[in-house]
Amino acid sequence: MDSTRRGLLAAGAVGGLSSLAGCLGAFGGSDGALEGDGGGRGLQLVLSDAPTPLRSGYVVDFAETERPDDRAAFEAALAGEHYTSRHRTPFGARPDDPKYVRHEGTYYRLGHVVVNERAVTHPVVRLFEVADADDGGAPEAVDADALSEADRTAVHVAHMAARARENEGGVPWGAVQRGGFVFRDAADIAESRLVGEDAPSHVVYRETVYELAVRRERFYESVYRATVEPVAESPERMETILRAQFVDARLSGGDLSGQARSLLRDAMGEGYAESHPVSEPYRTVLTRLHARAYLDGDIEKDAYVEDPGVGMALYDGSYYRYRLRFVDRG
Repeated sequence: MDSTRRGLLAAGAVGGLSSLAGCLGAFGGSDGALEGDGGGRGLQLVLSDAPTPLRSGYVVDFAETERPDDRAAFEAALAGEHYTSRHRTPFGARPDDPKYVRHEGTYYRLGHVVVNERAVTHPVVRLFEVADADDGGAPEAVDADALSEADRTAVHVAHMAARARENEGGVPWGAVQRGGFVFRDAADIAESRLVGEDAPSHVVYRETVYELAVRRERFYESVYRATVEPVAESPERMETILRAQFVDARLSGGDLSGQARSLLRDAMGEGYAESHPVSEPYRTVLTRLHARAYLDGDIEKDAYVEDPGVGMALYDGSYYRYRLRFVDRG
C-alpha cells in the first residue's frame, strides 16, 4: 500500500522549500536575475517539491494514519453500511485535498456527504489574564502543568485566544473556536478538572495567572456519512487520475533553453524574480505555466481568478508546486 503523505495543495501554501532533485539538478549560482534586469517591483516564481509519484501524497495507509476511526469508516462504507460522524469529517478529505486508499488491488476515493444536523452542547473554556504569576497579590491558581493532557491542550488554546484579544499574537482558528477551546470528546470532559463542579477559578500558564471561565454552549453540527467509490485497478491508472486532477502545466527540459532551465533551478531556492518587462527565457517559462496574464505586468488589475499564480507542474517526470507573486525588489 502506498505510504501516507499530506497533499501539498492547500491554496496559496508553498510548503517546505527543500532541495529539488532529478531534472532540476543542483542549485545554480545565479543571483535570481538575468543580466540587464531592472529593479522595482518584480514577479517572483517559487518552486517546491510535490509528491512524486502523486500516489505517495494522496493514498492513505490506514496502518499509519493519525485518524484511527478511518479504517472502521472505510470497512463500514465498503460493506454498504452507514458510518456517520459529527464535526470531524470521515477521512479528513476535502475537494482540494482528496484521499484514496488501496484495498485488495483496487483504489477507492474516500469522501463524505452531509446527511443531517444535530444540536449539541459543549463546554467552552476561555481564559482572561489577571496577573503575573510572581505578583504577590495574584489569586490562588492551579498550575497548568499539573493538569491532564487534554486540559493542558485546552489551556494552551484558550491562552492563544486570550493573547489575540490583546493583539499580541496570531490565533490558530482551526483550534480556537468561539474565543476559546471547545471540549467535544466525552471522555476528556468526564476526566477534566476544568469543566467539573470543583473546577479551579484560576490557572497559571507561562508565568501568567488567568481567570478560568467555562460556559456550556449550543452548537449545530453537521452529520457526515462516509463514502467510498472505486476509481482505479492499477497504480498507473491511479496516477493518471491524480495527474488529470492536479497538474496545471507540463514542461520538458529538452524544449527549454539553457537560460530557462537555469531560471527554474534558481526558482527552487528563495525564488527567481524579474521586473517587467521580463526576459525572453522568463516569458517562455511563464507561457509554459499558462501564466500569460502575468506577461503584461498588470495582472493585479485583471479580472479575478481563484488562486492566481498557484498550481502544480510536471517537469520531466517529477512534480513541482509553483507559485507566482509580486515582490518588492528594492
